[in-house]
Amino acid sequence: MAGTVAAIGGTVTRFKAGDEVFGISRGSFAEYAAAREDKLVRKPAGLSFEQAAVVAVSGLAALQGLRAGRIAAGQKVLIIGASGGADQVIDYTREDFTAGAAGYDVVFQLGGTYSPAAIKRVLTAHGTLIQSYGDGGRWLGPLPNMIKAAVLNRFTGQTLKAFTATVTAEALNEIKDLIESHRIVPAIGRTFPPTEAAAAVELIEKGSPPGKVVVVVD
Repeated sequence: MAGTVAAIGGTVTRFKAGDEVFGISRGSFAEYAAAREDKLVRKPAGLSFEQAAVVAVSGLAALQGLRAGRIAAGQKVLIIGASGGADQVIDYTREDFTAGAAGYDVVFQLGGTYSPAAIKRVLTAHGTLIQSYGDGGRWLGPLPNMIKAAVLNRFTGQTLKAFTATVTAEALNEIKDLIESHRIVPAIGRTFPPTEAAAAVELIEKGSPPGKVVVVVD
């Protein structure tokens, strides 16, 4: 979320009413939302609220996930579910990358339904799979793929592991610094009013829209 602080709790010291902030909160589809002090930082200068609202989750997942893969200069990295900044783009509706030759040092699965067994075929002998989440079914979510990765880890020289981003003020400030130095630019695909929040969620569930989807509460 991103917005203007309306009021603060008695123990809050980092913000005051009127500050423009972004981060993570509960109930962010509403006119007012409550957030913990350590889940917010000041909004980057010159950035719209819409742009700021989309960077906390995706930005931290990208930054921390790639670090978890211990990427190094010269490595070949595949990101499943990426939305920008690629040397080569694979259209998953036309091409099955898991049928190709091994050659990726790191595969980072942000979204998608590829199993660890399928992805490991395109990893180098000592490659790494970082799996943020996968569609393991309506009730179990990513759990089946996480279990599969843990089992496969015991029988291969490759590294297959699950990943969850950690939201802290320090991490959010790092994203803020990257934005203010123009190293990353949030891309908005579509915006929706609160009355169409269900349509916004449905758009995301149907696939990967071009750019981020935002619900704007005036």
